[in-house]
Amino acid sequence: MTKISRRGFIAATAGFTLSLVLPAPFARAQGAPAAGPPTPNAFIRVAADDTVTVIIKHLEMGQGPYTGLATLVAEEMDADWSQIRAEAAHADDRLYANLAFGAQGTGGSTAIANSYIQMRRAGAAARAMLVAAAAVEWGVPAAEITVKAGRLSHPSGKEAGFGAFAAAAAGMEVPQDPPLKDPKDFVLIGTDVPRLDSVAKSNGSAQFTLDVYREGMLTVVVAHPPAFGAKVASFDDAAAMKVAGVEMVRQIPEGIAVYARNTFAALKGREALEIRWDEAAAERRGTARMLEEMAAALPQARTVEEAGDTAAIDGAAEVLEADYRFPYLAHAPMEPLDAVIEVTGGKAELWYGCQFPSIDRPTVAQTLGLPVEDVRINVLFAGGSFGRRAQGSAHLAAEAANVAKAAGRDGSFKLVWTREDDLHGGYYRPLTLHRLRAGLDAEGRIIGWENTVANQSIMAGTALEMFMQDGLDPSSYEGSNDLPYDVGARRIAWARVESAVPVLWWRSVGHTHTAFAVEVFLDEVLERAGKDPVQGRLELLLPEATRHRAVLEKVAEIANWQGRTREGRGYGVAVVKSFGSYVAQIVEVENAGRMPKVTQVWCAVDCGVAVNPNVIRAQMEGGIGYALSAALYSAITLGDDGRVQQSNFDDYRVLRINEMPKVHVAIIPSTEHPTGVGEPGVPPLAPAVANAWRALTGQPVRQLPFSQLLA
Repeated sequence: MTKISRRGFIAATAGFTLSLVLPAPFARAQGAPAAGPPTPNAFIRVAADDTVTVIIKHLEMGQGPYTGLATLVAEEMDADWSQIRAEAAHADDRLYANLAFGAQGTGGSTAIANSYIQMRRAGAAARAMLVAAAAVEWGVPAAEITVKAGRLSHPSGKEAGFGAFAAAAAGMEVPQDPPLKDPKDFVLIGTDVPRLDSVAKSNGSAQFTLDVYREGMLTVVVAHPPAFGAKVASFDDAAAMKVAGVEMVRQIPEGIAVYARNTFAALKGREALEIRWDEAAAERRGTARMLEEMAAALPQARTVEEAGDTAAIDGAAEVLEADYRFPYLAHAPMEPLDAVIEVTGGKAELWYGCQFPSIDRPTVAQTLGLPVEDVRINVLFAGGSFGRRAQGSAHLAAEAANVAKAAGRDGSFKLVWTREDDLHGGYYRPLTLHRLRAGLDAEGRIIGWENTVANQSIMAGTALEMFMQDGLDPSSYEGSNDLPYDVGARRIAWARVESAVPVLWWRSVGHTHTAFAVEVFLDEVLERAGKDPVQGRLELLLPEATRHRAVLEKVAEIANWQGRTREGRGYGVAVVKSFGSYVAQIVEVENAGRMPKVTQVWCAVDCGVAVNPNVIRAQMEGGIGYALSAALYSAITLGDDGRVQQSNFDDYRVLRINEMPKVHVAIIPSTEHPTGVGEPGVPPLAPAVANAWRALTGQPVRQLPFSQLLA
């Protein structure tokens, strides 16, 4: 790999890299740190051949930030899409902070939302600098120069591409508040420009962690404890060291690491290890017992939202109650966890799909005893994540650093997790229990609503604990509070439970279960009151819930809603706001023999300005498929000994391609600031399926996955 300095790059290409200063007021408005001087953010590189490379501060894991963020820059530069390139930013939170977090990281469907103005300003600044350089070169007023499709021109006939002025522009002062386009003048924003990462991912040239090979690199696999909370008591590596290709075996905090010249040897060496585990502090409860203890914890739940007196429920004409149970879920991205780390001369360099560089980088530095500035993380493509790489504990980075540290010498090491490692290794969507109660008056109106949630905290004990509020973890119950419906008096509460099973946000986080509990229970309440599911929701929506109303009405229109059943099929609906976006879905199901077969899904989404409609449609389709997979089949269960019972896709069932329904997506036109699309397609799907199944069969679904109906 050739290394070149910034100065050397500029000299070689006669180009420039734009360092845009983020104005402090905007940073504060977006949630970035307000203290200290403005931070330079290097986002754009213009080369002599007219190409424009946009530096992408967010991990590309299939959700489209390479294309979306580059579109924002290209729009304001008036560049031609054919000249746009994208590459990942390295780890540097001073330069590439997520303005929603104040630190470098990708998550919460914030990539476009936090960068919308920032990247447009970067593009506008670059355009202004190129125009200023051309004005000097041509001896004409800058106001007389126009830019279109990557070409600068003047009425005198002078014309040139960006590259002709790149070197001169490098010496220009960066404008701090360049004017932005009026949205009516957008050329690229709002169009289906081709994705920038598609070709490389199709022809095999895209580089993932498994593609990285360093001189003398060893492959490392780790034998992790078989039970959560267990640790190594003793081990014998004699048999492992006899495996051809195994170079060494070391104990690290995470388990026993086997270093070998190739993956096969590392795996065979791990199989040959003899390890005695200390399980004194291990989780020994099974899933069923854990759910029982969650139910027992509900009376001690803390109130997170309350309005009115929910004692009205007890005196209601009719009281409905239901419990909803949700399993642990693995993320199961196609690329399991992996990372390459190289330590040489007191410095460390890593290559992997890093989702939270601001957490991982100091973790590596602290583990290796290095200054943070001596740790470099090169962010590569990731083969999916769905939350798996967004680790508040930085456990993958820590394990990679411990592997390098335990080697006792400089070198390069590729840490590899297998599918079995990942499914056994924890960091799941939390096991969760909801208990709901609603009171109806004699006319069937809801006069009281209670929802009590019990699960583990994701943030507690991690670097993200700072986002908890008075000991409450909003990601555990988000979506159960702040309802868009008029449900009378209400109380929402959360009971935090403890377990050695590590948990992590799973695509759409708390909304994965709260949306189901709320929208399924509400549907049952509406049915009991004799209300149509769509019309009943519209009547309950608060006056300010105008965007909920718009997506609900739109999805009913495109699905030709005619009620809960017709022609032997069931229809269900759900509407959810998550990550700032509003999504309503209607599903069509058939009875496939004690299990629903989902044949069609209609989806309406309002995510503000649609930067790239094709990416939005793809994310809705992908979210629907991912959600349906989990709703129908997926569950991580613990046996009575506390051990995970699933190992791979043979027993952690996922959706097959022939099971994917036909999906219809409508995007609501909007001038609002862009909001999330990576996650909001997930929450409405499962409740809509449950509502359709109950409509078709009369059978309520209060526990996921649906495959439990076959048990």
